[in-house]
Amino acid sequence: MPVRFWIFLGARTVSVLGSAFGPIALAFGVLSLPGTTPVTLGVVLAAQGVPQLALLLLGGVIGDRFPRNRVLVVAELASGLAYAGLATMLLTGKAPLALLCVAAFAAGAASALLLPSLTGTVADLVPADSLQRANGQLRLGTNSARIGGVLAAGVVVAWAGPGVALAIDAATYFVAAGLLSAVRLTGSPGNGRRNLLSDLRVGWREFAGRSWLWSTVVAAAVINAALSAAFGVLGPALAKDRLGGAVSWSLVLAGYSAGMLAGVVVAIRFKPRRPLPTAVLFAPLLALPLLALGFRAPVAVIVVAAFCAGVATDIFGVLWDTTMQLEVPAAALSRVSSYEYLVSLSLKPVAAVVAGSAAAGLGPSAGLLLFGGLIVVAAAGALAHPAVRHHLPRQQDLGVRP
Repeated sequence: MPVRFWIFLGARTVSVLGSAFGPIALAFGVLSLPGTTPVTLGVVLAAQGVPQLALLLLGGVIGDRFPRNRVLVVAELASGLAYAGLATMLLTGKAPLALLCVAAFAAGAASALLLPSLTGTVADLVPADSLQRANGQLRLGTNSARIGGVLAAGVVVAWAGPGVALAIDAATYFVAAGLLSAVRLTGSPGNGRRNLLSDLRVGWREFAGRSWLWSTVVAAAVINAALSAAFGVLGPALAKDRLGGAVSWSLVLAGYSAGMLAGVVVAIRFKPRRPLPTAVLFAPLLALPLLALGFRAPVAVIVVAAFCAGVATDIFGVLWDTTMQLEVPAAALSRVSSYEYLVSLSLKPVAAVVAGSAAAGLGPSAGLLLFGGLIVVAAAGALAHPAVRHHLPRQQDLGVRP
């Protein structure tokens, strides 16, 4: 692997290490504020999700026009500033809902800039025959960091408070930006384009013209919404009331991260003949921790269920990323990724608000069972599509980038 890839991997590992603090610190920080409820948390999470969706297509165009390493540097710096603002509010005790939403909005905007360029950056850094291994190694590093991060987050939140945890998160974004500034790319394939609407139309044609792609992404939208509701709102609310708080919840998240680590070790060597349908077959396992939480299983059982879901997540993720990188033209990869993220994340803001209402109305347990069932239905729907079920990688893409 080129040295540039290892620097990129180091930057992503540092960034994920810190960002693992974010969900736990933000959830318990908001819930600990006077007069707040799960509905309040849902509103803050929705404020983060809306710009992430609204600006994704612009982020995809930017990622195909400019060197992707520079785009990532700007995104990491913006994330660091947003989380530094959240940390300051919680540490000073001056955290009005409006300002929390502003900082969350900024974090979502930074994410919209970052996400579309990630998949394309890997394709820029390594040759086609090394993509699956590179994707696996990248996830191996980031998942290892995520395990350490979520374990440390529970302790930091419990002993030092969520404000300190968010400050650590902010600092790691700044470190990641420094590392990424050392990754030199000559420029993205579409660097000369200047017509925004034309760029978007080309990206849409590349996305919509592949039914295996958009049908899987639609199912992913439902699955991501369910997971967002569960891990962002309902799970923390249930943990606060029944599981003992942040430490127990961090164990559940650590179990999920450990499963992702195990899953990526398998995925590096796993070479199924039909990668896409094989990946989708693992998706129903993502419902396991939701069902375990909903049925009020012991913490140990929930951790095991989360581990299984983590295994499924990264087997799916490595196979999916590699399929995208091999079959989508490099010049349009950031734009296609932006459409992928736009659709797959489109229901998350709604899910955050619905989850808050479900927690208040049905109760966290019933809400978790409902969202767990949605995951199973969505995965089955994707696999029922012939373009997904019978998908084979194109022979010409096995060794040469389009």
